[in-house]
Amino acid sequence: MKFELKTIFRYIRRYGWYYLFGIGSLLMVDLLLVVIPRLTGQITDGLDMGTMDLGGIRSIIFRILLFGGCIALGRFGWRFFLFGAARSIERDLRNDLFEHLETLSLRYFHEHKTGDLMAHFTSDIGAVRQLVGMTIITTFDASVMLILVLTNMIRFVSLKLTLVAVIPMVVIVIGDMFFGKAMHRRFLQKQEAFSMLTDQVQESVSGIRVIKAFVQERKELQAFAAANGVNREKNMRVVRLVSLAMPLLDLVVGISSLLTLLYGGYLAIAGEITVGQFVAFNSYIGMLVWPMIAVGECISSISQGMASLRRVCLILQEKPDIQETESARDYSDGHLKGGLLLRDVTFTYPGATHPALSHVSLEIQPGETVAIIGRTGSGKTTLVSLIERLYDTPLSDMILLDGHSVQDLPLALLRGDIAYVPQDQFLFSDTIERNIAFGDADVSHERVAEMAKAACVHNDIMRFPEGYQTMLGERGVTVSGGQKQRIAIARALIKDAPVLILDDALSAVDTDTEEKILSSIRTLRKNKTTIIISHRISTIQHADHILVLEEGTRAEYGTHAELMDLHGIYRQLHDRQQLEMQLNQEETAGGDRA
Repeated sequence: MKFELKTIFRYIRRYGWYYLFGIGSLLMVDLLLVVIPRLTGQITDGLDMGTMDLGGIRSIIFRILLFGGCIALGRFGWRFFLFGAARSIERDLRNDLFEHLETLSLRYFHEHKTGDLMAHFTSDIGAVRQLVGMTIITTFDASVMLILVLTNMIRFVSLKLTLVAVIPMVVIVIGDMFFGKAMHRRFLQKQEAFSMLTDQVQESVSGIRVIKAFVQERKELQAFAAANGVNREKNMRVVRLVSLAMPLLDLVVGISSLLTLLYGGYLAIAGEITVGQFVAFNSYIGMLVWPMIAVGECISSISQGMASLRRVCLILQEKPDIQETESARDYSDGHLKGGLLLRDVTFTYPGATHPALSHVSLEIQPGETVAIIGRTGSGKTTLVSLIERLYDTPLSDMILLDGHSVQDLPLALLRGDIAYVPQDQFLFSDTIERNIAFGDADVSHERVAEMAKAACVHNDIMRFPEGYQTMLGERGVTVSGGQKQRIAIARALIKDAPVLILDDALSAVDTDTEEKILSSIRTLRKNKTTIIISHRISTIQHADHILVLEEGTRAEYGTHAELMDLHGIYRQLHDRQQLEMQLNQEETAGGDRA
């Protein structure tokens, strides 16, 4: 709770002047509102006793109209300042939450679903906006009105009558204690159910191709209906609590009003209060109804807002696994040259029982092209993820770039000087040109087209009616798998980084296109370090050196010719792929003859 309060007050202080002017306007409105019943009481008594002439009535009516105009102006003022501050806090909090998410490590995103995170940005931050906006207004307004109304009831009417009217309302205070706790608990459950529903929709929409391919629309509909049913039930639990509390609140307020009429009427008949005072007191009772009702609303809104704030703060409290060291902050050298040294690299994923990499050593000189091959799960992607510091090795000196530990390099420099094409290429819902120029927004169209030609995707792009301005669907669904890979390669090439990592980035292209792309890469990246991960021998056979991984260990290392002479794992992979290629060619030839 302490962190949540500290967080929200930091944002409130940022817009302190807005709150000051807004609350000042609200206070002015409340002060003027409690004066009006006294003025109407004065008119009533003056007419009843015959002590007020037409001029006196006009004077009071003018004051009422003047106060009404000031009240209207004040209401505009507090809405402008307080709602404006709340919307600004909502914007800032959403920006800060997104910025913080970008600093978190991959582990966090593997452990938390996208739909749940989306719920934090929508429903939860909306509830926090209500907390710092309407809830603050309601709480302040109800508190001030309660104090002012009670004070005027006691000072200008009767202490005894005020006590009789207020006694039933003590029940509200006691009930609100239980109401607030129950509301907080139920609203947390409601938000968690909404997160599950959002995640269900997100996964279904993202996987719609798979759903249709396996004819699982009915199954997904049932899963959505179940999640939607849970969401409805959790919402109904909140609604039922409010539906129970509000009528009970109205009942207590009604009892208070009834007691006021009975006892106030008796006092007026007995002559202890005047008719005007009785009229004014009934007006005050009407004003007292709002603060009493507002108590329940405030507790409900505070409970909901604090529950959502807690969910948001859980993200803000999360610390990234990958952080820069003091050495990284003091690093002043320029760009990297690309020399890489791996010394006895051992790594185990969090929660895993067996290491993904075990005692892997490798040296890459600047300008070399090194390939990594191995069976699925042998640790190829893990190795390059460690180089980019998407994960950290247990010891800081296991991976060195240009003689510096990667953990002692600024993250912006390390990742800025490495161009990475992952296995799962991600394209944004944007134009093809902006996807290729993602790493450099100022790059020229000519440069984009040049890299697209190097990646052998220029002709494919030009076949689209809009060319480079073609809008891609979500995750690049508009283009084929091979086109997606080549666009991703063009995006990496445009960085012209000292180190290029291709992680099985040519698996969806044919061998002829693959050879053209590799030839372009060799030309463009002369004297620059390139690391190629692949399952295909044809992709890597021209590399300066080839590392063969087997179950996370270094099994073989050398040139293509040297590894072929070993008659080991690499030779087995080569012979198997050659046999598969030969069989495919024979099947194709047989089909053509038929």
